Amino acid sequence: MKKSIEIDKNSLTPVYRQIVMKISAMIDAGELENGEMLPSMNELADEHEISKETVKKAYTILRDKGFVEPHQGKGFFVRKNGEAHKLKVLALFDKLSTYKQLLFDSMTERLDGHAEITILLHEQNVEILEYFLNENLDNFDYYVIAPHFPLDAATQEKVRTLLKRVPNRKLIMTDNWIRSIQGNYGAVYQDWENDIIQGLGDGLDTFRNYNRLNVITLPSSLYARPIRTGVERFCRDNGIRVTYSDVVIPENVSKGEAYLLLSGQYDFGLIELARLIKKKGLTVGKDIAIISYNESPISEIILNGLTTVSTDFIQMGRLIGDMILEKRLEKVHCNFRMTRRDSF
Repeated sequence: MKKSIEIDKNSLTPVYRQIVMKISAMIDAGELENGEMLPSMNELADEHEISKETVKKAYTILRDKGFVEPHQGKGFFVRKNGEAHKLKVLALFDKLSTYKQLLFDSMTERLDGHAEITILLHEQNVEILEYFLNENLDNFDYYVIAPHFPLDAATQEKVRTLLKRVPNRKLIMTDNWIRSIQGNYGAVYQDWENDIIQGLGDGLDTFRNYNRLNVITLPSSLYARPIRTGVERFCRDNGIRVTYSDVVIPENVSKGEAYLLLSGQYDFGLIELARLIKKKGLTVGKDIAIISYNESPISEIILNGLTTVSTDFIQMGRLIGDMILEKRLEKVHCNFRMTRRDSF
């Protein structure tokens, strides 16, 4: 007996996409079994009073995604066991920084042999995100999106509208979770304000050995405000003196000072700080302390070991891979910690 494939003509979702989503969901749930024949294109078109071309478009997408296969002169059938398609995953990141590379490599390693992964960069431009989604909305099984965009109201509203176009069961937000979007999608995220408090707290005993914390800020960061709020709370609650500056102030580079560089490992701020420390004959990790924001493979090498406070991007990638393989989408806060090395 042929299974019913329901279509809602009043839905804003195009009919061909409804057919794709319904049949793929039925296959995933085992409602359509391996080797089972789908309704013919004419049958489905007549049943719902839609064009045959609409059904053909849907079946072609299902074929390209590996859910079904055509048999000459017979019709379309669910792929048999042993012939299951590889999952197709689209990663839409803002940029491929060193830590995003850690995330991507970890996700790729976890999905090795099970998925084909395409990566595109939206560069925090909502128009580019819109273009990529328009071009690819029916082409992938999962969309792993880093929704890092300007925080003004108009841009954020457009981002929410675009992300809502991705079916819940296919969407995984990474790094940033837009909580105002309702649904049963996945998210593996960090919490900038509370995470920095926790990370700095891991080194509270060492902070007591220094006179002041000098924070070299990164005003261009989308999350500069919540990170600064977290630093302010940590210092206030623990009685730590703190100053903020966009650049390293030479006269502040002296014995008994600690530094938190929010610009990461490759910024001129770190280079300038290291130069001044050497010029003044100070010893890193003893006379002066340095902490950098976000872990990177090079952190182990810089200054004989650069202490970092960072989200665990390797864990983030692994969690995303697990969600995809287990078809289990949930919201998970990623670990954030201090990795202590000789600089602190």
